[in-house]
Amino acid sequence: MRNKLLEKVDAYTAADEARALGIYPYFRPISSAQDTEVIIDGKRALMFGSNSYLGLTNHPKIKEAAQRAINKYGTGCAGSRFLNGTLDIHLELEEKLARFVGKESALVFSTGFQVNLGVLSTLTGRNDYLILDEYDHASIIDGARLSFSKTIKYKHNNMLDLEQKLSKLPQDSIKIIAVDGVFSMEGDVAKLPEIVAIAERYGASIMVDDAHGLGVIGKNGAGTASHFGLTDGVDMIMGTFSKSLASLGGFVAGSHSIIDYLKHHARSLIFSASMSPASVASTIAALEIIQSEPERIQQLWGNTHYAMNQLRNAGFDIGNTETPIIPIYIRNNEQTFLLTKHLQSSGVFVNPVVSPAVPPEATLIRFSLMATHTFSQIDEAVDKLSRAYKQVKKHLAAAQL
Repeated sequence: MRNKLLEKVDAYTAADEARALGIYPYFRPISSAQDTEVIIDGKRALMFGSNSYLGLTNHPKIKEAAQRAINKYGTGCAGSRFLNGTLDIHLELEEKLARFVGKESALVFSTGFQVNLGVLSTLTGRNDYLILDEYDHASIIDGARLSFSKTIKYKHNNMLDLEQKLSKLPQDSIKIIAVDGVFSMEGDVAKLPEIVAIAERYGASIMVDDAHGLGVIGKNGAGTASHFGLTDGVDMIMGTFSKSLASLGGFVAGSHSIIDYLKHHARSLIFSASMSPASVASTIAALEIIQSEPERIQQLWGNTHYAMNQLRNAGFDIGNTETPIIPIYIRNNEQTFLLTKHLQSSGVFVNPVVSPAVPPEATLIRFSLMATHTFSQIDEAVDKLSRAYKQVKKHLAAAQL
């Protein structure tokens, strides 16, 4: 009898087809530090596909902190936070994170994905509701899938739809609105003032996923709630360390009671190995640099505004972005892959986002900025983008003849 699993995986041919055409854009090995320039296949490439918004991944103070932590604690904790895997530096980081985002307590997990899995699968039950923006990150969607509660999605940043959905829910149920602060592909910001007002009217709680907001917006980079002056208006602030904070891991911050409940119920915390000592120390060092060097955020925004102007002047459609995440809409899967290939050949690394991650008519190149980029690097990238796009158009026109 035919093995059904092999039947399923053998039927998947999309990756092989892209490889055969020479346009497969994933798992590209980089042989250098994650910086404004990287080495791929022995060649220099401008990096405009990184989430290292403040350019800290190669900072000497952070590398030194990681090395000291390994010397003191070793390479791992050999257990979960719940049992033997809590170090004193885990607690130090949690205290500093809580102060940074303006909440009573914080809890760190091994990855940001695990934060959303743990929080959203834990806090609501069978008679409760999770309300999600349709463009929320995959980790929010998967966390909701693990929950026994009902999940409702509202149209992206559509406050009328959000209120209509909330108004139909039972008053005595727990209702949590889980929303990205900064949307990771589109680059726009959640309408948090309106969300807070609607939540108050219907007795809902709010969790903001600030993976792409920390280090980018808010006072000293404290995130979306800080940006709007609504830190007290949201119940939980979630963030990751793999972006502005130059490490690996994640956290959720909230009241003492919420955090204590999660400590004793979140399965992705209790049954996962704890964050490694080097990652914890790296995050602490990055947090200190962000707070002591606010000019980095200013540089990031200077680069962002400059890049937006250059891309618009070059005729690119960058949608409604408000942040260092700049979507360049191509609106065609094949053209998006081809453009990515041409750009890598010319020494520019960007990320393609195609269906089914987005609708076919919304495919895009994700162009993201770091504080450490220079205007000349941005100019070079935009010039190569323009040239590559013309090459793609010529290639497709010739193919149609």
